[in-house]
Amino acid sequence: MADETPLLDELEKGPWPSFVTEIKKAGEKNKAAKDLLGVLEKSYKDRITHWKHGGIVGVTGYGSGVIGRYCDSPEEFPNAAMFHTVRVNHPAGWYYKTDSLRKICDIWEKYGSGLTNMHGSTGDIILLGTTTDNLQPCFDALTEAGFDLGGSGSALRTLSACVGPSRCEWANIDTLGLIRDLTMEFQDEIHRPRWPYKFKIKASGCPNDCVASIARADFTIIGTWKDSIRIDQAEVQNYVRNGFNVEKHVVSRCPTEALKLDPQTGELKVKSEDCVRCMHCINLMTRAIRPGIEKGATILIGGKAPIIKGAYLSWVLVPFMKLEPPYDDLKDLLRKIWDWWDENGRTRERVAELIERLGLKTFLREIGLKPVPQMVKYPRSNPYVFFDK
Repeated sequence: MADETPLLDELEKGPWPSFVTEIKKAGEKNKAAKDLLGVLEKSYKDRITHWKHGGIVGVTGYGSGVIGRYCDSPEEFPNAAMFHTVRVNHPAGWYYKTDSLRKICDIWEKYGSGLTNMHGSTGDIILLGTTTDNLQPCFDALTEAGFDLGGSGSALRTLSACVGPSRCEWANIDTLGLIRDLTMEFQDEIHRPRWPYKFKIKASGCPNDCVASIARADFTIIGTWKDSIRIDQAEVQNYVRNGFNVEKHVVSRCPTEALKLDPQTGELKVKSEDCVRCMHCINLMTRAIRPGIEKGATILIGGKAPIIKGAYLSWVLVPFMKLEPPYDDLKDLLRKIWDWWDENGRTRERVAELIERLGLKTFLREIGLKPVPQMVKYPRSNPYVFFDK
């Protein structure tokens, strides 16, 4: 490859760190990384991608976890002719010991380009760029170090969670324990694709949804509480005395008008049946307002990015579910959803698109859930609705 990369060089001139700089550093030690710069420069110059799909690659016994990448100009960039991506299942909450990270990096420098992505939108440890011959020994070394491959293709993708109760006082469920349990339970679904398309599960410990699961997961788990929020009236008064406008910033911005500030006593009251657990008041008045005692999760369905149809945000499927090991109710629900989707889904049709095509009524009947008001995605616009007797 040519050493000159004028178009890529432009990306290093801004005020922010550049991925180009990092690839150049890797290219000083690795020929594949150096040729990658040439492929990128050629793509920028020609304004088309120079990567092509050239077949299925993987490791023994697994149907997912490796994404085949091939350059369409192998004679020009021989060291990047094959540039396969390896997805490694991350630990729940993305917690690592430094020696574990060093093991991963040492393995990847031996068998791949040395380039990593920690973490991509999939959540996995992404190892960028290796050859077909190196896949199996790389996998064997990762396994020896205590790691496994994640999901890819039409399979259950690697499950993700926020840091949960390990770092966050608002966590209503043990997101880390839950994700580890589900990951161990559904190994076959992760590693052996057999569904119409991909399926993602993400868990957030509270409605702040720090892993953006509502926008990115087919099956969304949000930690919440069933009873009323807890209000410390003495702390409410402290906020008022310190100049915080409770009426303006909290009460008037409650989306369901569930809060009221008594003008005579200064007491903050909540109408619990109207509270939707959005966390707005808790986020602004952390010393005065806390979640309730009866903890569990809201289960939502259908989040996805636009591929066949547009983007979807998840909507409520189960308003409240107790989540305690061994999570049997949650696992039973998942299996019912997968069976129905696998039986009725078209190729590359996500579960939200299938529900829209066949109807929520059909979906609920098949998985054995009764309709409840919380499932309503938005008010109906057609007044001419006729009900069966």
